[in-house]
Amino acid sequence: MNITHAPHELAAAERAVALGTFDGVHRGHLAVVEAARALGLRTTVVTFDPHPRTVLGNRVELLSTLERRLELLADAGVEDTLVVEFTDEVARLEPEAFADSYLRAIGARGIAVGENFRFGRGAAGDAALLRELGFDVRTVPLVEGVSSTRIRTLLAAGDVRGAAQLLGRPAEVEGLVVLGDQRGGTLGFPTANLDVPADVFVPAFGIYAGSALGHRAAVSIGVNPHYGGAERRIEPHLLDFEGDLYGRRLAVELWSRLRDERAFGSEEELIAQIERDVEATRAAIRPV
Repeated sequence: MNITHAPHELAAAERAVALGTFDGVHRGHLAVVEAARALGLRTTVVTFDPHPRTVLGNRVELLSTLERRLELLADAGVEDTLVVEFTDEVARLEPEAFADSYLRAIGARGIAVGENFRFGRGAAGDAALLRELGFDVRTVPLVEGVSSTRIRTLLAAGDVRGAAQLLGRPAEVEGLVVLGDQRGGTLGFPTANLDVPADVFVPAFGIYAGSALGHRAAVSIGVNPHYGGAERRIEPHLLDFEGDLYGRRLAVELWSRLRDERAFGSEEELIAQIERDVEATRAAIRPV
């Protein structure tokens, strides 16, 4: 997929544009992308970074980083993506000016949006206005029960299997592998320590079964209460993996929540529980 950050970087073409923020690229977002693809023109996404609501003064816990969002859009068959830097200046653009600067400028003929999509100064622009401006607009109904808010609610409860049904793929934790306490190696279960960006949502504390890099992974999210920890850590143990992950960006799928994290009476009890977690991870079934 071709990724650009300004309209002039895109080659001239007649385009079908899927327009939206697409945080998490869940089933509702994929329906918008598919509606654009069905128009038969060059499938293009116009999206925003940072999230518009953060620029408008609201806190947003993202379901995915921009890098991961772009990967998921490429997987969905998008050919080009224009990432619009959402600034105060962009927020002040009247809808007609936004359409001229970012939609007509890239050759948009058809546009697909979710039925609740709004854009432009004061959220004054909608699908009806885009039609008035001459675009072939496809308004995509919301997928029942699917929203980023609902997905965050499920993840906050540790219900990664429920979240997967709304995402259309397993939930993930994503971050850069950094140096941790290195206790896992001494216990016989080396882990990667993920540094997750501060604005990205992290599911409920607990022990999860999942996968990364084609290996099943037993994943600890929490504060390591057995060792009296206070700082949140996200530590996947990749089963049957050998190699150095430091400095690598890792997206870890979460398939099921195995248990709460807790302290143990001894290190031997902890090791025995980790062994059970590993066996449960080997037996886990990918949710979608």
